[in-house]
Formats: sequence, C-alpha cells, structure tokens
Amino acid sequence: MQVNDILEPNVRIRELKKDRVNFVLENVDLAFANSLRRVMMADIPTVAIDIVDFETNTTVLPDEFIAHRLGMIPLVSNNCDEAIRYSRDCTCLDSCQNCSIELSLSVACNENRTMEVTSNHLDVVARGGYGWREEVDDGEEIARRSENFGHPVGKNDPSMPPVLICKIRKGQELRVRCIAKKGIAKEHAKWSPCSAVSFEYDPHNRLRHTTYWYETDIKKEWPLSTNAAEEEPPRDDEPFDYNGKPQKFYFEVETDGSLGPQEVVMKGLTELQTKLANLILGLKSDPNDLDTLGGDGGAQLPATNGAAAAPRAAGWGQEGATASGWGTTPAPGSGGWGGSTSGGGGGGGGAGWGGSPGSGASPSAGGWGTNAPTGAWSAGGSGWGAGSPARNTGWSSPNPQTQSGWNV
Repeated sequence: MQVNDILEPNVRIRELKKDRVNFVLENVDLAFANSLRRVMMADIPTVAIDIVDFETNTTVLPDEFIAHRLGMIPLVSNNCDEAIRYSRDCTCLDSCQNCSIELSLSVACNENRTMEVTSNHLDVVARGGYGWREEVDDGEEIARRSENFGHPVGKNDPSMPPVLICKIRKGQELRVRCIAKKGIAKEHAKWSPCSAVSFEYDPHNRLRHTTYWYETDIKKEWPLSTNAAEEEPPRDDEPFDYNGKPQKFYFEVETDGSLGPQEVVMKGLTELQTKLANLILGLKSDPNDLDTLGGDGGAQLPATNGAAAAPRAAGWGQEGATASGWGTTPAPGSGGWGGSTSGGGGGGGGAGWGGSPGSGASPSAGGWGTNAPTGAWSAGGSGWGAGSPARNTGWSSPNPQTQSGWNV
C-alpha cells in the first residue's frame, strides 16, 4: 500500500452520467484526496436565491419556511465564475443584472382541488422588468451567460420532477419576488453544487483505519463494498505493514444539477491549485524567490472565490518589497509597527512606531518610543496631546527634554 513517489497521479473514470461521476484517483496522498472532496463540496461558487420579498402569502406555511425552501432550489450555474459577480465586488448599491438574477413566483388556486406550487412556477425576470431598482451598464458577465442561466434546474423537463415548494387550496395565493446571488457553500449549504460526495479507500481494511464491531462473524456482518473488487484481499497470515499508505481513492460525485459533474471536478482541482499557490506565495520570505511558481516577484495569482490578490504585498510577519505589515522588515521608505526604517514612516519622514530613525529620517520627527528633538508624527510637530510644537513631550513623558513617547 506504499505510494510510489515516482508514479504520477492518475484518474480513471468508471462511470459518467448527467448528474454524477464515478472515478478512481491513484498515486496521491490521503490529505490531497480528502482536500479535493472538501473543495468540491464547499468552495465552488454557484447561484442560489438569497433574498425573498413576500407580497402575498395565504398558504398554511409561514414566510420563513417558504423562503428556506426557495433558497434550497438549485439554479443553473454553468460558468458561474465568469457569468456573474459577487455582490461584494459589484459597484451597485443593492442589486443589478451584473451581480444578481431576479425571479418571480405568482400562483393562485381558483379551483376546488389541491394545487402544488413547484419550482416550475419560478420565472426569471428580464432586465428592465418589475423589481429592478438600479440601471447599471451591462458588464462582460452578461455575454458569458447561457440561455437558461439562473433558471431552476429541470424546469419544463418532463424527465426531471420539479421541487415542491408548498400546496395550496381554493382561495389561497402565493406571490413572491426573489433575488439570486453568487456564493459558496462555506457561507450557506444552498450554494453547494453537490448533493453527495462519497469517498472510500482501503475497502479490505488492510491498514486497519476502521474498527468494526461484530458479534460472531465480521465478514457476514460487514459485507465488502463494490470497490473491493479493485484490490486483492489480504491473506490471513499476511503481516501488518505499519508504514502502509492508501494508494487508491474511490470517488462518487453526485451533483444537484446546478453544475455538471465534470465541471465540479475540474473546478475543484482548479480551486485547490489556487489555494495551494496562494499558500506558497504567503510562505515565501523573499518576493524575488517566486521564480519557482513560474513567474516573477510581481506576478499576481488568480483570485480565490473573488478575493483579489495584491502583487508583491507582504502580510504579517513577512518581509515586504513595497509594503509592510505588523512585525515586518519593511523596505526603504516604509516603516511598520516596530520596524526599523531608513526613509521614515508615520508621516513626513519620521520613524515607525518604536523604530529608530535612520539616515533618511527627519531630525525633527520621531516615532513612538524614540528619542527625537521634537514630538512624534509630522515633522517639526509634537506627540498627540502636546501643548507646544517646539519642545513638548509625548504622553506621560517624565522628562520634557527628551521629547519622546510613552514613559521613556
């Protein structure tokens, strides 16, 4: 069961249908296979109903109940990465055609029978129709949408039953206005493109990662799965391999119809690759060492779920080339908190907080906790709350001659 480091990862598709795919992933680590499973479930963006405005509801169900059911209806989300924006990335104040899709539902029962309100009654409102509050110029996302983008999955498809919302009788009515937005399942499960992702390895339990409880016969009480035919069963006298690792992983990915199974797997791999690339970028101590990522120090990695990556910007505890964070070693001309500066920070050529002014610092400006002829923050000025701009101390400084910061 030991993984051979020389072998490359291999994917073998065993079954592919409209809404599911069954494949075997080989020659990868257990952590990678489990990461792929979690990314497919929670990190792939889709479109789902997020805001529901009730106009009339005389059904037996309360508004919150119906709103939850509407949010769980899967909507067609093909090419969702490029076809719609996140609301946080849009310039509109509320909602527009670039970051949201409007749907309406208006059903009334006028006959003496029980009527079912389903997802087939949801209609997409065209731009300029009822409900749009803002007029925003069309973005490039509009041209990348498919014809049925944002429609309920399986609408007017006789081979796929619709999703039941509620049942009404004669005289009852339901009229709502819905706004669908882009999101991921980490925010809410309604944005998950998968209804189930099964994941299995070592079907014979050769590695003993699973402990079975049984009464008399373990083989009869715990039958093997169909994946056991892919591997040879262990012998009864076979010694236990303490260094063994799983080599084959059996996936069954079932989608809810918002995305195809092939798109879910491919986008899951892309999202996982982006996360790992951003992690490597964050761990790099020197931006000049980014050549190993296939680019220069100023290369910008693809954004993760709409979050833009700033080129050559250092985070907390990193050495920055053009910007510095908390506890960083800043480049010339920028000072962070506790950093040593040569050009000065904090305004007007002064030193950073707790730093020592270098050759480029103004002789009349010092940071908090530094020794300077005059006060801190702004050249020639004094610390916060100082009375005289010429010779004043910072907060609670016992010596008026030092002109420095807190209790120096």
